[in-house]
Amino acid sequence: GVFVEGITSYTLKTPEEYFKLLERGLSHRTTASTNMNATSSRSHGIVLLTVFQKDYNGSKTGKMSLVDLAGSERMAATGATGATAVEGQNINRSLTTLGMVLSKLAEKATSADKSIAQSHVPYRDSQLTFLLMDNLGGNSKTSMIAAISP
Repeated sequence: GVFVEGITSYTLKTPEEYFKLLERGLSHRTTASTNMNATSSRSHGIVLLTVFQKDYNGSKTGKMSLVDLAGSERMAATGATGATAVEGQNINRSLTTLGMVLSKLAEKATSADKSIAQSHVPYRDSQLTFLLMDNLGGNSKTSMIAAISP
């Protein structure tokens, strides 16, 4: 599998525990000032939730992923240098891979050609797409909320 440095797992019992942990995670997000944005996110934020429900009829498991993607960057326009530039390159690389995965999934879904329908989807080309594999190509429903600025 893909190694994600610093990834952690917690067992939570209440919504309050979840919100406390979410606030803690948000406080660790890295930002940096660039020519384009005074508080530019330097990483993607991903929260993967697995919810177990037990009742008299049995049990159910559901998964939900909350994803905050950092925006792509034009290096010349941001004026980023050093570590900030490297972070921008990594962000751009993972977003490019996400675009390739989505494009391949769309191609597979609309093609009558069996060789395309059985072709490889490059989930493992980035940590982001590997972590979101079930959300992107699995039996799931996906909603997107976008905050887009010039």
